[in-house]
Amino acid sequence: MDAVQAQIARNMLTSGDWVTARLDGVAYLEKAPLVYWMMAVSYRVFGVHDWAARLPIALFCIGLCLLTAAFGVWACDRKTGFYAGLCIATCLGLYLFTRILIPDVILTFTITLAMWALLRVMDEAEAHPRVWAFLLAASLGTGLLLKSLIGVLFPVAAGLIYLLLTRQLFLSRTWKRLHPFSGLAIILLIAAPWHVLATLRNPPYFSFSMHSGPGEYHGFLWFFFINEQLLRFLNLRYPRDYNTVPRLWFWLFHLAWLFPWSVYFPAIAKLSFRPLDRAGRARLLALCWIGVVLVFFTFSTTQEYYSMPCYPALALLLGSAMATESAWIRRGTKVLTVIASCAAAAAVAIFILERNAPTPGDIFHALTAHPSAYTLSLGHMEDLTLRSFAYLRVPLVVVAIAFVIGAAGTFRARAQRAFVCTALMMVMFYQAARLALVRFDPDLSSRPLAEAILQSPAGKLIVDRHYYAFSSVFFYTDRTALLLNGRVLNLSYGSYAPGAPHVFINDPQLKELWFTPDRYYLVANKSAWPRFEKLIGRDKLHVVAESGGKFVVTNLPLPAPAPPYEHARVRELQRDDVQAGARPDSSGSAPPPARSDFHRSGLTNPAHIRQTLYILSRRILTASNRANANGYPSDRVAPAAREARSDGSCVPGASLHCMSPEEDA
Repeated sequence: MDAVQAQIARNMLTSGDWVTARLDGVAYLEKAPLVYWMMAVSYRVFGVHDWAARLPIALFCIGLCLLTAAFGVWACDRKTGFYAGLCIATCLGLYLFTRILIPDVILTFTITLAMWALLRVMDEAEAHPRVWAFLLAASLGTGLLLKSLIGVLFPVAAGLIYLLLTRQLFLSRTWKRLHPFSGLAIILLIAAPWHVLATLRNPPYFSFSMHSGPGEYHGFLWFFFINEQLLRFLNLRYPRDYNTVPRLWFWLFHLAWLFPWSVYFPAIAKLSFRPLDRAGRARLLALCWIGVVLVFFTFSTTQEYYSMPCYPALALLLGSAMATESAWIRRGTKVLTVIASCAAAAAVAIFILERNAPTPGDIFHALTAHPSAYTLSLGHMEDLTLRSFAYLRVPLVVVAIAFVIGAAGTFRARAQRAFVCTALMMVMFYQAARLALVRFDPDLSSRPLAEAILQSPAGKLIVDRHYYAFSSVFFYTDRTALLLNGRVLNLSYGSYAPGAPHVFINDPQLKELWFTPDRYYLVANKSAWPRFEKLIGRDKLHVVAESGGKFVVTNLPLPAPAPPYEHARVRELQRDDVQAGARPDSSGSAPPPARSDFHRSGLTNPAHIRQTLYILSRRILTASNRANANGYPSDRVAPAAREARSDGSCVPGASLHCMSPEEDA
C-alpha cells in the first residue's frame, strides 16, 4: 500500500498544492495530510526515493520506543522504563504495521506524548506545568492532522475518565493547570487552517446528508467528517471497501500483537492501580487509555492495526510487571520457552519437508488466492501454502535459529537474561521476515513491471481496474494513467467533483484506443488475460513483461529481438567501455578505447559505443520478455531491470507495495 501514500506526497511536491491530495489527478479527500507533508519534505531534502517516503515512519518508530521508555522512567524507575521501551520496540504488532506507509505509528506517538503531558501537568512536583499543558494541546492538534477526530477523541476521553476516577475532574485547580482556552487556541492554530482551506477549495461547503452512495458529491467537509468519521463508525460509509475484524478476535489478537511479551499479561493483574504515587497514577491512566481504544473499536468497524494507539500503554504495564520479577513473570517465561521450542521445531520440520521442492519463477506460483479475506489488512496471510515455504528456505533457517536462541536463553533463566534473549530472538526473527519480504516483492509490488515500461518505447499507460492494484507502477514510472473500469472504491467520490479529470474508461473505449497508431501499455492481473484476448485479440497483445501474476502488454510491436550473439557482444562492450572509462588521462577525461576494443567491437568512437550499448541492451530486455507459444509471457523481467541504483531505492525489500483499499482504511 506504500505507493499510494508515497505518490500523493510526490504529487503535492510537484504540483505545489499541499491542501488537496490527488491520485492520477483525482481529488483524494479521505485522509488528513500531515503524513503526506512529512514525506514531501523528505523528498525535498533527499530526493524522490522509496526509502525517503519511509523515513518519517521509521523515525517516529524510533521516537515512539524512546518516548515510551522515557515515560516509564519518569513514572516508575529506570528498569521499568527500559523494559517498557524493550516491549514496544520488539513486539510483533509494531513491526507488522509499520511495514506499510500508514500514519498510525505517528498518531500513537502523539497520543503517548499527550498522555504523558497530562500526568506532568497534574503532577504537583512538576516545575513547568504550563509548558506541558501547551505540549498536550499541540499533541492533540497534531493528532487532528494525522487521523482526524480520533487523534483528539482517544486522549481526551482517556484523560477525562482518569480525572473522574482520581476525583480531579470537577476541581477548579485541575482546569487552571490545564489552561483549556489557551490549549484550544493552540489546537485550532495547528489544525484549523488546513480544514478551512480544504473546505474552500472543494465546495460545496455545507451538507448534512446521512446518505452515502455512488455518484454523489457533497464537497470536502461532508466527506471528511460525516462519511469518513460518522458513517464509517456506523458501518454506513460508501464505498464499502473494507471489512471488520470479529470482536472477539480483535481483542484476542493482542496476544499476537504484543508477542512475545504478551506471555506476561497475567502478571499485570498483580500490579497496584491506586493513584497514591506517580507509578500508580501512570498505571491507572494506562488502563483508561487501553479501555477507551479497545471499547471504541469494539462498537465500530475495525482493522487489525486500529488498536496500535494503545500499544505504549500495554508496554508500560508490561514493563511495570516485568520489573517486579514475580512468580507470574517466571511462569510466563516458562510458557515462552515452550512456544519458542515449538516454533523452532515447526520451522525445522517445514524446512526438511520443502528442502528439495522445486521453485520455478517467483513465489506467486506457490500461493493461493482468497479475495474474500483481502478486506482485512492481513488477509493475504491466508494465501500461504506449505509449498510456498520452499521459496523461503533461508528465512526459515534464520527463524529456526532465532527460536532456538529464544528457547535456550529462557530455559530456567533469571528474568533479565530471559528478557535479553527474548529481545535477541525477535531481532533475528524480524531479519528473517525482511528476507522473506524480498521473496514476496514480485507479488506485493509491481516495480518490475514499472522498470520494464521505463525501458520500453514511450507510450501512454492504462491500468486495469482501480488505482490501488498497481499503485507502485504509478510511483516508479511517475506517470498518470487511464483507469479501465476503475471508477470504484476510494477514487469514486473525487471523480464526481467539478473539474475532475477524465481518466476513467470502459472496455469499448479501451478497444478503440488499442487500435489507434499511438502506443499504449496495459497493466493487468494474470486472471484478466482471457478477457483481453476476447476483447482485443491475441495478435494485438504484445507482451512487455510479467511478474508476480501481473503483466504489461502493448498494442504495437516491440523492436525486433536481439540475435543470440549480441548478448555476448553487449557484455564485451560493457566490460571494455568500463575499462576504457577507468583509465582517465591527465585532463580527467576518458581516453578512447584500446586497440583490442576496436577489433572486438568494430567501433572506434566512444560515443558510438555508448549509444550501441543502449540500443542493444534495450533489444535484449525485449528478447528476455517475449511471449511463449501460447501468447502469454513465460519469462520474468530481465535481471538488469532489478539491479540496485545509485540512489539506494532498490535495496532488497525496499520496493513500495501496491495496496488494497482496506489497508488504507
